Amino acid sequence: MKDKRIVILTGAGVSAESGLGTFRDKDGLWTKYDLNDVATPEGFARNPEFVHNFYNQRRQNLVDATPNAAHHALGRLESEFPGDVLVVTQNIDRLHEMGGSKNVLHMHGEMLKSRCDFCQHVIHWEGDLNLAMRCEQCGTAGAMRPHVVWFGEMPFYMDDIQHALDLCDLFLSIGTSGNVYPAAGFVAQVRHRGTAHTVELNLEPSEGSALFHDSVLGPATEVVPSYVDDLLANGW
Repeated sequence: MKDKRIVILTGAGVSAESGLGTFRDKDGLWTKYDLNDVATPEGFARNPEFVHNFYNQRRQNLVDATPNAAHHALGRLESEFPGDVLVVTQNIDRLHEMGGSKNVLHMHGEMLKSRCDFCQHVIHWEGDLNLAMRCEQCGTAGAMRPHVVWFGEMPFYMDDIQHALDLCDLFLSIGTSGNVYPAAGFVAQVRHRGTAHTVELNLEPSEGSALFHDSVLGPATEVVPSYVDDLLANGW
């Protein structure tokens, strides 16, 4: 297995058992907030103070969160698997890294970073953001924003992700609803090649579950460690 490549797509379901709320379930954040107000460039332009308040609350939740058994299992997979393991996450928390994963691409950004909307300078930031802040690089006031991808914006690292998908031998999708593109289209891209195995690990079937070769349903803290144990022992 030393030449094998694994790409793992993760969504909010991986972090839900660490106390971080999902967005699209019946009690998710999008049932309480209009995404057009808090998750679009237009919403930030209309009411930046409201958007900052929303993300300041989310950021404090992340600072206190700890990785769960699923994060630790994926970290162990990377360290013990003789081939390459890449985690592509839609999550904006740091729990994969805290769980031991080093090869992680945050396609939707990272909450504990801030970016200047004027010069695009990125800094690590765990505190609250506000309109009085100035960019440390260009000095522009009021331009600092969460380093996250809003609706209508291009996800990060897409060239790297597409390249990895074209080379992988195993594609795992864990804890994602399967209805947010471009990530929702990854399994179809991998299946189109016809040479890679695809597996969904999820609490319930995603919208694209029929495209996977195999599906394992259950809480991430149960199904991910079990799957990793079997993968390391037997391959696929």
